Amino acid sequence: MRILMYGWEFPPHISGGLGVACFGMTQALAARGFETTFVLPKLKEGMTRESHVDLVGVSQFPVTSARPRSAREDLEMLKAKVTEIAKNVELKSVDSLLSPYLTEGSYMTELRKLQKIEGEDEQTAQDKEVSANAQGFQMEMSGDYGPNLMAEIARYAAVAGSIANTVPHDVIHSHDWLTVLAGIEAKRVSGKPLVVHAHALEFDRSGENVNQMVYDIERLGMQKADRVVAVSHYTKDIIVRRYGIDPEKVEVVHNAVIRDTYEVPVPDRNKKRDKVVLFLGRITYQKGPDYFVEAAAKVLRAREDVRFVMAGSGDMAPRVIERVAQLGIGRRFHFTGFLNGAAVEKMYLESDIYVMPSVSEPFGISPLEAMRYDVPVIISRQSGVSEILKHALKVDFWDIDELANKILALLDHSALRTEIVDKASKELEGIQWDNAARRLGEIYSAVATA
Repeated sequence: MRILMYGWEFPPHISGGLGVACFGMTQALAARGFETTFVLPKLKEGMTRESHVDLVGVSQFPVTSARPRSAREDLEMLKAKVTEIAKNVELKSVDSLLSPYLTEGSYMTELRKLQKIEGEDEQTAQDKEVSANAQGFQMEMSGDYGPNLMAEIARYAAVAGSIANTVPHDVIHSHDWLTVLAGIEAKRVSGKPLVVHAHALEFDRSGENVNQMVYDIERLGMQKADRVVAVSHYTKDIIVRRYGIDPEKVEVVHNAVIRDTYEVPVPDRNKKRDKVVLFLGRITYQKGPDYFVEAAAKVLRAREDVRFVMAGSGDMAPRVIERVAQLGIGRRFHFTGFLNGAAVEKMYLESDIYVMPSVSEPFGISPLEAMRYDVPVIISRQSGVSEILKHALKVDFWDIDELANKILALLDHSALRTEIVDKASKELEGIQWDNAARRLGEIYSAVATA
């Protein structure tokens, strides 16, 4: 069976767990005989055909346009008729700077970084885009036009139809809201069934302060999909309650973990040294970095031989850094910035405890990764991964006293740590991507024969 997947990131170029999940998922699907074409906004340097998946970029599939439209017109169309956007967009194919975790604000920041003409404002950029469309040549995403995130998503959707018309496939699989409109357009063009995979929802990213347009796109995708895949029962419950989707339409497929191997020295964790407590993830509301900081301050009042590390980047970073300074724990609290590849493995190997205090976590692959390196984990009960992990300490994200106490318990009692690590290692043996691929294969077969 041939699968046409639409996504936003794939190793080696990733910004979070979504790319890691897509790699493990497609690799396991290939082992089961599925052929996957994975569509990305742009094939970056170093990206080639993986042994188990075909990677393609949208710029390889030009779309003819009966009449050029500006980004402003596309945005207005998107706002007015989100339920019809996929079939109405007619634009040239483009590359994109989007990543799965961009918001309107962070998109604009990245766009300005990429603008090549100093002093060029957004209006000038849009006017240049209209001129380019009128001349009828294929555009490359350089950041000097199309300043609206939603217009970028509309472009991706426009090209999706051309891709679906070119690439042979039996099922369409779209990952998260940025590819929902592309999936809908692909289904319209090819007539093949659509599976929408919810790795994270707007309620996870923004709490109750949702972006209405993002919510509408998510809901539209679930309504148009032949089947919805949720990464946890936690996420399925939100889909049913908040989006009004029939629970019979939503299937739960838990993520898993793979381990890349790099040549890095393995430290002796029993050697006398400062203990390291790690937070690794985006420094955003969803991940609960502020609760990690408050718990760190409490732990450091009890023990001085502990260092807290926050690895990642995000919009809350300035606020978190300021709070660390206010608490006077800067000498024992370290920020690494975004880590990738071997640096992530090295960080796990140097850590004694991993903490994921997420406010709302659809799944959470990072605790599984930490467990691969014999690091005991503390996770929030508000996470999908807590559904499948028995040998992890669990806390409510808001309970910083409980979080601090459990960090201290692992630091103070080596027997507790050893027991958790040993049992977690055995537990991981049953959390394999092959299990997820088997479930996805069953879903593909069901929608393809319906």
